[in-house]
Amino acid sequence: MEYISTRGKVAGIGFVEAVLMGLADDGGLLVPKHIPQVSQDTLAQWQQLSYPELALEIFSLYIDGEIPREDLKQLVNDSYATFRDQEVTPLRKVKDNLHVLELFHGPTFAFKDIALQFLGNLYSYISRKQNSIIHILGATSGDTGASAIEGVRGKEGIKICILHPNGKVSKVQELQMTTVDDANVLNLSVEGNFDDCQRIIKELFADVAFKQEYHLRAINSINFARILAQTVYYFYAYFQLANQGAATGAVNFSVPTGNFGDIFAGFLAKKMGLPVSKLILATNENNILERFVNEGIYQPGEFHMTYSPSMDIQVASNFERYLYYLQGEDAASVASLMDSFRQEGRITVSGDRLTQVQRDFTAASVENDDCLATIGQVHDDFGYLLDPHTACGVAAAGRFTAKGEVTVALATAHPAKFNEAIELIQIEQTFPPQIQAIFDKPQHQKLVDGSNDAVKEELLKFF
Repeated sequence: MEYISTRGKVAGIGFVEAVLMGLADDGGLLVPKHIPQVSQDTLAQWQQLSYPELALEIFSLYIDGEIPREDLKQLVNDSYATFRDQEVTPLRKVKDNLHVLELFHGPTFAFKDIALQFLGNLYSYISRKQNSIIHILGATSGDTGASAIEGVRGKEGIKICILHPNGKVSKVQELQMTTVDDANVLNLSVEGNFDDCQRIIKELFADVAFKQEYHLRAINSINFARILAQTVYYFYAYFQLANQGAATGAVNFSVPTGNFGDIFAGFLAKKMGLPVSKLILATNENNILERFVNEGIYQPGEFHMTYSPSMDIQVASNFERYLYYLQGEDAASVASLMDSFRQEGRITVSGDRLTQVQRDFTAASVENDDCLATIGQVHDDFGYLLDPHTACGVAAAGRFTAKGEVTVALATAHPAKFNEAIELIQIEQTFPPQIQAIFDKPQHQKLVDGSNDAVKEELLKFF
């Protein structure tokens, strides 16, 4: 399988090189040159596979023998053996036309574990095979950091530095990152918001000489391996519905998203041949993606702190991948649009392009009050407790699921990670023991200002 950049100046590289490159050296994002197509016969063959077996088949399409199948199988099995539920991503029926796909049964109780347990093991495998040093650099709006750290903590040949916005993640999210005391882990608490952290990361990766000298590798969803791992649970959810007799045709998916990676994985699964009807994009008040779908305008607005902080994002790092397909895989056009966005802070599409966007996605912004009301209503009516991000997805699903349709809402985190919001509606929850235990541990983090130089100075000391 060959990988190319959305901006056209990187091509002809394999899967392992794409994983190591992370952000393409021309500043674009890496995508497969061709998206593998999955036939109805293959879908039928996959329907009875376990989650690790299904992951192995899907990964194999994109890795194409570059990692020996037995090695890849071991990587997959090791990655999902850490999950608390045998199904890995179990499906729970909430009401007749709504199912919740629980993606929070990994070590850090967030959907990011599904990709980052695999990517952490993959980096460790590559480091051993190539006898190389790997320095992982990432930014988090809350969940990526803990999942990434958990995936590589204590592993030889790997160091990881995670940036998070100071005071703008939940207390549990902060503790999950900063109570880790392994020598190969550095947490930087950045003055600013997640977009500032993400900008620093992208600009440091865009400095190709610095990136190569210090062996920088990406853990954020700019890394295609993250997207690949996330496509699996769309297929698995569909097969669970089919096996239960709950769906015979195409299924809707409602996805709470701020950085566009999770819903892009669904878009990729649909392009591969999975019977997906609507991809419902749920945002909060930081609704740049909803405005793009509904109005064709991609432009950061005023930043809002919300009860769903992992979606408090204005500039979605995976948006460029979708733009590449929207522009008919015309890399020159994408490069021009992204250059205009850098200079003017805005991308506009209209006419046939906007019509295509609205064929690909339906979008809604779910504000704080509606988010909390949805948590309370689902808890009262069905005895099921949602975290605030999942509540945004459930609320959006309610707006767009027509009679006779079945929607799967992605549950992206365990509600214990966001007790600040749950307490506001007088719901008491019992914390899992793994989360309860971190409240008594000391924290390890360093506060830095939101500049490239401040972060680079800490990185040089750490490396």
